[in-house]
Amino acid sequence: MTDAPLSGLTVVDLTQFEAGPSCTEALAWHGADIIKVEEPRRGDPGRLSISERPDMDSLYFILLNANKRSVTCNLKSEAGGDLLRRLIERADVVVENFAPGTIEKLGFGWDEIRAINPRCIFAQVKGFADDGPHANFRSFDMIAQATGGVMSITGEPDGRPIRPGATIGDTGTGLHLAVSILSAVIQRSRTGRGQRVRVAMQDAMLNFCRVTFSRQQLIDHAAPRLGNQAATGAPAGIFPCRGGGPNDFCYIFVQRDIEPHWQRFCAAIGRKDLLDDPRFADGHRRMAHRAELEAEVTAWTLERTKQEVMDTVGGAGVPAGAVNDIKELLESEDMRRRGIVLTVRHRDRGEVAIPGWPVRMSDNPVGTEVAPLLGQHNEEVYAELLGLGAEEVGRLREEGAI
Repeated sequence: MTDAPLSGLTVVDLTQFEAGPSCTEALAWHGADIIKVEEPRRGDPGRLSISERPDMDSLYFILLNANKRSVTCNLKSEAGGDLLRRLIERADVVVENFAPGTIEKLGFGWDEIRAINPRCIFAQVKGFADDGPHANFRSFDMIAQATGGVMSITGEPDGRPIRPGATIGDTGTGLHLAVSILSAVIQRSRTGRGQRVRVAMQDAMLNFCRVTFSRQQLIDHAAPRLGNQAATGAPAGIFPCRGGGPNDFCYIFVQRDIEPHWQRFCAAIGRKDLLDDPRFADGHRRMAHRAELEAEVTAWTLERTKQEVMDTVGGAGVPAGAVNDIKELLESEDMRRRGIVLTVRHRDRGEVAIPGWPVRMSDNPVGTEVAPLLGQHNEEVYAELLGLGAEEVGRLREEGAI
């Protein structure tokens, strides 16, 4: 990918699990050279700790580390620490998401990194802000979603807070960091200086709750959970469809203040008589009589599959979406054709389906390569970046440095 947007950008990747690897994978998809530095024996904990087999990289790891190169380096050894210093000297960006205080204990905090390479951008993911009351607390996706407000607004109005199924606490934070890394790279082209870029998972989650701020500032109590309802429409929500399976539903959204939506919807489902019903004469009355209206809509959707409902309502110019499950999307001919879901070949697992990068660029088609095996690129990277010969790499391996 020598002509890719980020070609020539070297990133030393000290991340593990999901939040950090999501960030570096996004950069890798755009052509950055991601050098994933891993502990020599087991590597990124996501390789094996989440695998159903003790002798094989997990699908979890493969899905989060496409387009990267892997080297091993024992950061607790003197020789390993020296190798990392030499890599940092040649790096544009260093990214880490160790537990709070770990990178400093290893001797590679911000002060040390900028002394090694003043042009280096040092990017960090932590659970909580390092100048806040929980700076030393550890975090995972669900902790971030809980403390950042996401769970409080997710779930049924009379039910408990719910963790959304998508791992926005991890991947969402990583993508926030990737945006700011690129911003820092652009600024460095003007100033010549690197900088420290930090994101707390809790803070990124609050950023995802921006729209809720519009409701929160109008009421005294905490913004409520709305379930599948929309605050500005009726009918609006999940409607059961023919089939009765766990995902046989379609989301329909008729915006309260867009009367053409309501008119087109009634025509699409063959119920123009609803237009003359005084209970549904305008958006506010439809909201007030939501239960009666949605009962009428449910009677119609139950006679049709979720795709038929989506095609009929969406085809009429009214927002509607079938609840596609992951299996359906994985097997979707359309997703495969467009490269949103693609197949890579792993040495041990054979063919593995993974999501590709979803953004399309007219001049830069994005390719995907399978995640690396542990230490797969030791000889290649250490020779290319540090000028080490095969004999020296072999010696480092014997010493346990790599």
